[in-house]
Amino acid sequence: MRLSTEFIAGVLAGGILGWMFDHYLGTKPWGLIVLLMLGFVTGVYNVMRVSGSLPKAPTKEEDR
Repeated sequence: MRLSTEFIAGVLAGGILGWMFDHYLGTKPWGLIVLLMLGFVTGVYNVMRVSGSLPKAPTKEEDR
């Protein structure tokens, strides 16, 4: 359930921000298209991060 929520939140946030961008700046439909794709990529990244598919970055404490 959490994975689907992470994905949907990214796509939804991108869509809403894109719509607002287009609405206030009059750039229809480019803002929506670009930010919706960015939201999709962010959603996929969040799902991979939460599921543990991505390796964790080494920290300075682990180097010691």
